[in-house]
Amino acid sequence: MVDAEVIPIGAGGRPGRGSGRRTTPSAAARALAGPGTRLKKKGKRSVEPPVAEPDEAGPAPQAPIVEAAPLDFAGLERVVRELFGEDGERRVAEWLAFLRRRLSGEYDLDEFGYDSDLTDQVLLPMLRPMVEKWFRVEVRGIENIPDTGSALVVANHSGTMPLDGLVTQVVVSDHTNRPLRTLAADLVFQTPFVGELARKGGATLASNDDAERLLRQGNLVGVWPEGFKGLGKPFSERYKLQRFGRGGFVSAAMRTGVPIIPCSIVGAEEIYPLVGNISSLARLLGVPYIPITPFFPLLGPLGLIPLPSKWLIEFGEPIRTDEFPDGAADDPMLVFNVTDQVRETIQQTLYTLLMQRRSVFF
Repeated sequence: MVDAEVIPIGAGGRPGRGSGRRTTPSAAARALAGPGTRLKKKGKRSVEPPVAEPDEAGPAPQAPIVEAAPLDFAGLERVVRELFGEDGERRVAEWLAFLRRRLSGEYDLDEFGYDSDLTDQVLLPMLRPMVEKWFRVEVRGIENIPDTGSALVVANHSGTMPLDGLVTQVVVSDHTNRPLRTLAADLVFQTPFVGELARKGGATLASNDDAERLLRQGNLVGVWPEGFKGLGKPFSERYKLQRFGRGGFVSAAMRTGVPIIPCSIVGAEEIYPLVGNISSLARLLGVPYIPITPFFPLLGPLGLIPLPSKWLIEFGEPIRTDEFPDGAADDPMLVFNVTDQVRETIQQTLYTLLMQRRSVFF
């Protein structure tokens, strides 16, 4: 038997398709290599890791799924209660509703420019800490203010700055759940920004026409007849009432037949003790006075912080006006007598409250 010639594989024979000058793999070679292998030029080898496929051992491992932590609503509720008290959720809901109304324009102004929504949600809450914590106001005789219907609240005026009017507004709103519409001097409405804010807060011009219109609409109206004479009197004359004008507030009450409620305020005299007045500068600026206090203008803006005096506010028994005959408002002598009666009632109550107050600041 003749031995066959053994030709080692790859050592000889005819060159095939892959033994030419081609230096890159053919399409067939690329197909055989599969998607996980990259074939490069001869002499270089690079293999990509194949994609793991499921086998008998089980499915391929997957990256763990990280779940978001649940919101801590209990913690959020605690924060709300700490900031706003037990009724914090209700107050937050009211505030969000207020913002929605402001952005959408769903709020009303009355004919005097009063914005009840802004007053209840922003202005009064801003003043309330000053009333409750700083001045620690004690209120008496609040039952003398009617739950419904019109009434004219007449109070003494003092303190260099008209904070007593703002404090009285907060007190009446909090204890009767009714707004107090105040009568203010024309200088208030001539002051930029202050006048607009006063309108929105319920103030209107201290005139008989506006007072009567408000009273005929069933409002509580507040007036401080001493005006700037009481507001800017020196500290040495504290709690001594000035003239109550010509009794315009009495004639307005008589024409509308509403009761007059005397209001006595102790504590406002001490917040800015007035010891002097820069009268020349006041005339130049067209204002009643430029106050000098123990802290202003010496301490600059810090001197505008009111002293934390203890306040007592008492509402007296109503003085009826509906029993006067028709035309009584046109009788100057009768108007003067009623005005003097209101003034004397407030003065005597001030003396009584001063005796009951233990000290100026406690």
